[in-house]
This record gives sequence, structure tokens and C-alpha cells, in this order.
Amino acid sequence: MEGWRRLRKQKAALIGGGIVILFVLIGLLAPVLAPYDPTEQNLKINLQPPSSDHWLGTDDAGRDVFSRLLYGARISLTIGFFSVIGSLVIGGLLGLLAGYFGKWIDTLISRLFDMMLAFPSILLAIAIVAILGPGLFNALLAIAIINIPTFGRLIRSRVLSVKQEEYIMAARAQGMTQWRLIFRHVLPNSWVPLIVQGTLGIGTAVLDAAALGFLGLGAQPPDAEWGKMLSDAKGYITNAPWLMLCPGIAIMLSVLGFNMFGDGLRDALDPKER
Repeated sequence: MEGWRRLRKQKAALIGGGIVILFVLIGLLAPVLAPYDPTEQNLKINLQPPSSDHWLGTDDAGRDVFSRLLYGARISLTIGFFSVIGSLVIGGLLGLLAGYFGKWIDTLISRLFDMMLAFPSILLAIAIVAILGPGLFNALLAIAIINIPTFGRLIRSRVLSVKQEEYIMAARAQGMTQWRLIFRHVLPNSWVPLIVQGTLGIGTAVLDAAALGFLGLGAQPPDAEWGKMLSDAKGYITNAPWLMLCPGIAIMLSVLGFNMFGDGLRDALDPKER
């Protein structure tokens, strides 16, 4: 409750949260809000500028840009949310094991994280998708994999600190089993940084999904995805600039919203600020 009260006092965090909620609602209500089928083509009206019939114009295939933008929010946020959940669960578990048990387990897991971090994240994602094949699910899987070390190292450092606390030592002295100690005391006192990083990570995942989509490795036609929309529009930047501006602004605002909310959440939950 104290964290919630402190979060409400941060205007930037509230604005970011509002942006996030807006995009989530757009994604959920896309079938209701979209005036046209996002995959419906009509070459007779291709590259039409914004008008009363097509609020954000039409693309090179005559598809309504506004409708595709709404459905693109659904795809981009789906990739963002589920890839972060996968990274958080797997990375959090590996980091928990490394931090609590130490010794060779810590060495093995830490070296694995170091190897993954040795590659630029987007290049590693491209390599994974190139092996698995382009597609929405494979892009989601690749983004989840490249973010595992981030969450793993974060919880590992937190667990190393928590397990030295007196109440942990007291519970161990009373004969509490290791796994009960981990899930009853260590993990509940280590989850806050993961939640904050997860919020920030969703914005990064949306950006990574757009990058893969731009390269043709993410969502495939006829799906409407912001990165793919940018890629399709790059040849019309001079005579139809709205084709790039609309998905570009959508990506920028969604990432900005998650970053602002994540920063505010970090400040609100930071015990040093209490």
C-alpha cells in the first residue's frame, strides 16, 4: 500500500501507466474499434492520404492504416508481455539457483549468461529466428531467450544479498528445508527488482519485435505488425509519409509509456526512498 501511495504521487509514472493502459485497451478492443478489415486490400484506393473515410490513409495495397495500427498493437503487446514472462520465469529460476546454491551451479549458470551477453541482443535474436524460421511465435521465443540473462543476473545478485540476512540464517538453523526456505523466504524478498525490470523489459521487447518485423523475421503477411508496417512503408517515405509516421509514433509512445511507468515503479518500490 505504501508503494502504491508513493507511485500515485509521481506524475510521469501515472502518465506512463495511462499510455500503457490505452495501448492495452486498443489491442483488446481492436476488432470493435477498427473500421475496416486490416487485411482487406483495395488497389483502387492505395496510397490515399488521411481522410474522413480512412483516418490515417491507406497503404500501398489499399489497406486501412488505422485498422492495421490497432491490430498491430495487439501483436506487438502480445510479443512484449509473453516474451517477458518467459524470460522472467526461466531467467529468474536460473538466477535463483545460481545465487542460492553457489559453487559449481553458480559458475555454470553465470558463464552461460556471460556467453549470451557476449553477443549483441538483436543479432542473437536474428540468429535464433534465422535458425527456427521467420514467424510470430519464433520471434517471441527469440526475444524471450535474449532477455534471460538480464533477469537471471538481477535476481542472482538480489538472492546473494538476501540469503545473508539474519532471518534466513535463523530459519536454516531451525531445520527448514532448502526448497521451503527458497520459496517461503528468499524468493518473496527478491521479486521486486524482477517486477520493475519486467515492466521496463516489455518496452524493450516491443522495440525488438518491431526490429525483427522490419527485417521480415517477425509477424508475416497478412498480419498487421508495427515493424512490418515500417518495412512496407520505407519505399514511400517521400510521397506517403504517413505510412511510416503512424507505426513509428505508435512504437515510440508504447515504449515511452512502459519506460516511464517502470521508472516510477522502481522509485516507488525502492526501500532507499522510503
